Amino acid sequence: MTCPSLLRRGHAADLVGDVSRATAQWARTSAPGLTDRLRGERTAAQFARFVLVGAVTTVVYAVLFVALRPWGYLPAHLVATAVSTVLANELHRRLTFRAEERVHWFTAQWEAGGVTVLGLLATSSALGWLDAVTGGTHPGLQIATVVAVTALIGLIRFIALRWIFRPAPAAA
Repeated sequence: MTCPSLLRRGHAADLVGDVSRATAQWARTSAPGLTDRLRGERTAAQFARFVLVGAVTTVVYAVLFVALRPWGYLPAHLVATAVSTVLANELHRRLTFRAEERVHWFTAQWEAGGVTVLGLLATSSALGWLDAVTGGTHPGLQIATVVAVTALIGLIRFIALRWIFRPAPAAA
């Protein structure tokens, strides 16, 4: 060891060790229960998975939007929305609602895509307004605007997918 200060354990090192042991204890006792709850079919578990899928596909949207921005904000927005929406719909069908056996791919795209059209109109309008008001907005502000509007539309979408477009239970 070349650093003599590493040989002396002070209060900070003891505190780090205590935190590390406490974290390991929590992971052994609480994490499995949390994981089990997130895998469940209750509304809270589905909503947590819905938000996680939304976060991942929002990152996909942001990367595509920035990459395609030289085309102009509206074409970049339309392409990024289309790609991230198809991905989100499929992840929701398979992961969030576990409906791949009950709902065909096209049906999922059609139903969720219908709600997404509302979101696309709302986000496109918000981007147009932002561009008109600020005249050439920074991409970070544009993405933040889309995220804010999409979060509201996402909540409507969750409600629609969870309760309105729910497939009929199989006959026993």
